[in-house]
Amino acid sequence: MTRTDTITDDLRHDILNGAFPPGDRLVELQLTQRYDCGRATVRAALVELSSEGLVDREANRGATVRRISVAEAIQITEARGALESLIAAHAARNANAEERVALNRVVADMRKAVAGESNSTYAELNQQFHRRLREMSGHSVAAELVANLRDRAAHHQYRLAIMPGRAAHSVEQHAAIASAIENHDEPGAAAAMDAHLRSVIEVLRRWGDAGPT
Repeated sequence: MTRTDTITDDLRHDILNGAFPPGDRLVELQLTQRYDCGRATVRAALVELSSEGLVDREANRGATVRRISVAEAIQITEARGALESLIAAHAARNANAEERVALNRVVADMRKAVAGESNSTYAELNQQFHRRLREMSGHSVAAELVANLRDRAAHHQYRLAIMPGRAAHSVEQHAAIASAIENHDEPGAAAAMDAHLRSVIEVLRRWGDAGPT
């Protein structure tokens, strides 16, 4: 991994975890100090993250963390629906016994987080669940596309995960996906994932109806 790759990964991580909220300016000099690197490396990282849809770059105005509207978040989730249903089906087909056990363990941890009303922990486990599915599926193209789409809408995903009452509803949807995968049920896994993401879209649409966010 090159130095540029490392800085790109570090900056991506910080954006996705809220160190730089949507709309924040990304000042090159400050970034060189934060990541202990040169301006050329920072610029290369910003170009890469711009291509991923995480950063907006404008001539003579610099770079900012991209704001994703609710309408765009809905479109991203619709695209994810097609890809993640495919991933769930492939996971049901390809996952080994150890991977299935690990996935069910994540669901058990999600239930504990719900019982303990730890929404932030639930949000992290939600990310882990979907990441494990991508790894289990063996479908590298779909996995890469979904990872990029999830990153672009990360701010909305986190808001949704910590929304009061949402986790209790969501955990049962994840359990249904895991159950289908446990039973090698490819159509069932795809359908359960589709139902999960349709419910995400319903919440996003309610946010959109409530006005700017």
